[in-house]
Amino acid sequence: MSSPGPLPVIAVTSGEPAGIGPELCLTLAARSWPARLVVLGDRDLLAQRARQLGLAVKLADFRAGDSAPEGALEVLHEPLDVPAVAGKLDLRNACYVVALLDRALAACQAGEFAAMVTAPVHKGVINDAGMPFSGHTEYLAQRTGTPRVVMMLAGAGLRVALATTHLALADVPAAITRSELETTLRILHGDLQGKFGIAKPRILVAGLNPHAGEGGHMGREEIEVIAPVLSALRQEGMDLIGPLPADTLFTRGVLEGSDAQLAMYHDQGLAVLKYAAFEDGVNITLGLPIVRTSVDHGTALDLAGRGRADARSLHAAIDCALALAKRKG
Repeated sequence: MSSPGPLPVIAVTSGEPAGIGPELCLTLAARSWPARLVVLGDRDLLAQRARQLGLAVKLADFRAGDSAPEGALEVLHEPLDVPAVAGKLDLRNACYVVALLDRALAACQAGEFAAMVTAPVHKGVINDAGMPFSGHTEYLAQRTGTPRVVMMLAGAGLRVALATTHLALADVPAAITRSELETTLRILHGDLQGKFGIAKPRILVAGLNPHAGEGGHMGREEIEVIAPVLSALRQEGMDLIGPLPADTLFTRGVLEGSDAQLAMYHDQGLAVLKYAAFEDGVNITLGLPIVRTSVDHGTALDLAGRGRADARSLHAAIDCALALAKRKG
């Protein structure tokens, strides 16, 4: 009988140090995983947060060729620029947060890690520190030279992808062009096949306007942009339904039999997803050359250091990353 191969190594970035990310990472030590989980963050911060919360977590330095002691949490140490206080943002640690992403990404690209999972960051403090940053999704696309990626959140039987992500609502209509929408659908369709193993994905596509434009009386984006793209891609064999009114797309009868849903803008799709699966939803970046998943929530500064943070989304994101990494491998 052949012996099992080495466990896949998954990088978990601990995110904004003043938020709940570090304490969510500490919960990983309490569960047995079919992988080596490596938390990227400041070792002293993790130890201090564990003491603050009364958690007996053993920390071990990550060494690529060695396994961690039984029950220990492996840590790839990246030092903070200044000590962090739970619930209190500090601009001086913004570079640290970005460095965690860069280190995890480089290791994934080099094959050192099979996937990366990200705890939440605070976009505002990174921008206030002078680094333009609209989110993990866009940052990782830029760092990998990927011209287009797609944000998709999964949970409660839904896979909700977005045609646009972190844009002001006033900027959304102009951003939905035929070429951009076509690219989004190709990435979504391709990754549903390649990463999720769905041979013929059935995708529901929302309209932009109320009632999907009401035949042009409430906007013409459905007629002039969305419907022509769907028609062209159907000719290639894609199973695309829409454009559908967003207020009925997410009803049980319409969802039945679908594999994914494409919303035109952030809150159109994610308000539904987070209502259905906020505690254990997963954010997945499609189109990247690596596997990346994340929690579906923010830094929750008001909960940091209080022992009230819910780790289910992080655990689900790791489970998802492991499944995707196995399929990719």
